[in-house]
This record gives sequence, C-alpha cells and structure tokens, in this order.
Amino acid sequence: MKEQFKKFLNEEQDPKAIEKITSKLTDLLMKGEEVGYIAVQKKPAITVFPDSIILTNKRIIICTPKNLGLSMNFTDYTWDDITGTFVKENILGSEFSFSTNTDLILSIDYIPKIQARKMYTYAKEQLDLLKNPVQTAAPVQEIVEEAEPEIEDEIEEVEAEEVTNFAEILPPAPPVTETFEPLPTQPAQPAGERRLSDLSKEELFDKLQNYKKLLDNGLIMQGEYDAYKKEILSYM
Repeated sequence: MKEQFKKFLNEEQDPKAIEKITSKLTDLLMKGEEVGYIAVQKKPAITVFPDSIILTNKRIIICTPKNLGLSMNFTDYTWDDITGTFVKENILGSEFSFSTNTDLILSIDYIPKIQARKMYTYAKEQLDLLKNPVQTAAPVQEIVEEAEPEIEDEIEEVEAEEVTNFAEILPPAPPVTETFEPLPTQPAQPAGERRLSDLSKEELFDKLQNYKKLLDNGLIMQGEYDAYKKEILSYM
C-alpha cells in the first residue's frame, strides 16, 4: 500500500478494503486531484466486501464491490453537483448522505461515527471553498495608473469636454419609470409545527426527505417542493 494512503487507517477502516481501493486510485484520479478522506462501511455482520466512499478535492466517489470483489463499480459526483451533505448518527454507526442539484439524495449507512464526522467536516470545507474561492488576481489597473498619471489627466479632460458638447446638442431624455415585481413569498409554516430555525440538522434532513416523498406521491407541486427545499437548506 502506498505511503500516502496509510493515514486513512486511523479510524477503524478495513485495511483490506483500503488496499483494494488504493490499488485502483492511480487510474481514477485526475490531474491535480488529491484524496482527502476514505471511509469504509462496517456492518454488524461480517462483510467481506464492504462499500466505501472517497472524498477528494474535486469530487465524491462511491465504490461498490461486484462479482465477489473481483470487480468494483465507481460512481462519482463533482462538488459543483452537490448542494449539501448530512450525517445521521444511529446506534450502530452513522449514515452519510449528500444531495445533488437534480434532487437526488444518496446515502451510505453503517459508517463508523468518527469516519462520518471526518467526512462531514471535509465535505463542508470543500463546499465552502466552492462558494468562496480565493482571489489571487493582481491589481494591474492600479500599476498602469501610477506609471502614466499625466496621460490619464489629459484623457479625462478631453472626455469631459466631449460630454459637455453633446449635452448642449442633445434634447433632454424623457422620464423613465421603473416597475418592480413583488418578491416571492416564503412557503407558509404549517400551524403547530416548530420553526425551521429551532430544528437540528438531522431533523431538517428528515423534513426534506418527507417533502420529497410528498412530491413523488403527487401530494404537492414541484414549485412547492422547490420552495420548501430552498428554505430548509438555508438553515443547514
């Protein structure tokens, strides 16, 4: 096993599963892609071929062994496709889930709790980096202005004279009236229910899944579901 992947054996990961995954990662990783965390499923019964999940700086990869471990299916989702990640701790391990911008929710259960927490933290960091990229552009315009101040003054004077001349020739512009469309209202909170701001992340995730079931059963419209989803995700 490569040295850079031995660090993923610190939180009860199955060494054999990690070795199988890392042997295939060389061909899977893209240029500039780095593995941030690997979690391995640990069911109560003995599982010879557990599922695994890999988090890199570019995507989430789900690994599912097939044909008695002789082959493996890989399904990946880039961070651009992911709208949120969730962890639900149960008596036997945790359930790690994530939602996509196509309303798809994927889950892997029986993940050891410490692994699920590490995955959740790493996933939040990647989503935050996606929303707030680091700005590294140099202020080129300021350098040009400092190098040629006299030329800039001359240009400003000429432009000011041209604008004044055109102002004397052109007739006054007709008044412009602006109209504003009313902002969409938030979905009404059903009577007797707790406010979303008072719910935990696990309760918010359960509520989102319930609304998805209502949509699938035709009990609510797509627009209503989208509004509920947007409001719930704003509190996560």
